[in-house]
Amino acid sequence: MDTLKQRWTPPLWGQRTYLMGILNVTPDSFSDGGQFATPLNALGQAQAMVREGADLIDVGAESTRPGAETISAEEEIDRLLPVLEALEEVLETPISVDTYKASVARKALEAGAHIINDIWGFQHDPDMAATVAEFGAGAVLMHNGRGAEYTGDIVDEVKRFLEHSINLALHAGVDKSRIVLDPGIGFGKSVEQNLTLMRRLGELRSLGFPILLGASRKSVIGKTLDLDVDQRLEGTLATSVVGVQQGADIIRVHDLQANQRAIRMADAIYRHG
Repeated sequence: MDTLKQRWTPPLWGQRTYLMGILNVTPDSFSDGGQFATPLNALGQAQAMVREGADLIDVGAESTRPGAETISAEEEIDRLLPVLEALEEVLETPISVDTYKASVARKALEAGAHIINDIWGFQHDPDMAATVAEFGAGAVLMHNGRGAEYTGDIVDEVKRFLEHSINLALHAGVDKSRIVLDPGIGFGKSVEQNLTLMRRLGELRSLGFPILLGASRKSVIGKTLDLDVDQRLEGTLATSVVGVQQGADIIRVHDLQANQRAIRMADAIYRHG
């Protein structure tokens, strides 16, 4: 096994904001209704996202929206591998895989993925941190509040969770330079808690790692503006600009071209020079 293939060289953080394109290969995605579940359609969408400014592609084979049906690792792998093989053959853009199962992560990394994006921050599957470390892969550690009761400040709660995730990663041998943190907008949080997290996103930088913001088309936008999922572009753009202003290093989005333009402008304002 050539683990060097999976090594992702992180950019020099802070000079500009990077874009992660969302590629759902699920039949029940909340945002695209399974349009990209076949390898051919997925590859076409990934190529379009790269043309429109994606620096990374995040592939998900299990829907993580609230109320979505969980699937087995075997089914997730069956959905994922044909798409990864198609992407790996053509794309030079780093590929992230959105999974919280270590067995799926292993297959994805063997197929050429570079980053594992874990919605439970290595706290769901005890083998995940060691698997990522073994391949020298990148890791996005996300806060997940599903089933949690918050008794204190939401930002402090997220920090405590992420500190535990960081410790799990480092103890397993994950390279510190390859860790990115995600506050988990929309995962077990109220509208007000999500808005607070975005307003105070910069406070997470005290943890010492780059920050990813993923608010694209999420229910916090729909509930705030009373809009269906296909009408949330402007709200998403607002969250992306706030993310830049708060120092986010990666913005994870569906609509690449519009977000790329908004982020470039925000970078020019907030990161000039």
